[in-house]
Amino acid sequence: MLSYSSYMLTAVAALLVTCDAQHKGPGIPGLPRKHGLKGQTYLPSSQNMHQLERKLCIPFPGDPMRPGTLMGPPRRGNRPWTQALPELYNALAILKHRLSQLEGVLALNGKIREAGEKIIASNGKVVGFTSALESCEKAGGTLARPTNKEENEAILSFVQQYNKYAYLGIKEHENSGQFRHIYGTPLNYTNWHRNEPNGKGTEKCVEMYSDGSWNDKNCNQHRLIICEF
Repeated sequence: MLSYSSYMLTAVAALLVTCDAQHKGPGIPGLPRKHGLKGQTYLPSSQNMHQLERKLCIPFPGDPMRPGTLMGPPRRGNRPWTQALPELYNALAILKHRLSQLEGVLALNGKIREAGEKIIASNGKVVGFTSALESCEKAGGTLARPTNKEENEAILSFVQQYNKYAYLGIKEHENSGQFRHIYGTPLNYTNWHRNEPNGKGTEKCVEMYSDGSWNDKNCNQHRLIICEF
């Protein structure tokens, strides 16, 4: 299983990309503006409440029908929701900075590699295919599946670092007999070792050798856990 730090880095970074990256410039995009006042005021209503929630990834404050909202049901002494926004974005900026630092530490220690939009990670443990897949999914990712040379080399770096072969997120499809990604999508990139695959239905999993090439293998061997996020 991946370390808690690796999981939190990926999960929180994904949250920040989803929520914070949508906010461009002052105000809240997607909300109607009321003109005629000094400046512009954004007025959330029941009709655009859910749109606001999607933009900020937070519950709309003051909805008595929804527990756990940002400031709870409206009552005397509650601040207007607009006053909380600067603090929210400031907290997000601080969190992103800390995540960037954590990512640097993990990369320096050889715990993660970046390959395009993917983060490849390993904890150095060796298990069977099913356990490897379960460990990756429990951490919020899946077993590493190289779709290009860059991703293959990122996975290879862990194989060479730990000097252990690794299972890939690729299996022989039960019906077609062809190798596919574990979720059924066809392979658009392969790096088979010479004369591989040659198991002819008896070796349904795929391992990576220490030179980055692939070999079909039975699924009950102990191989290095390498996950992608």
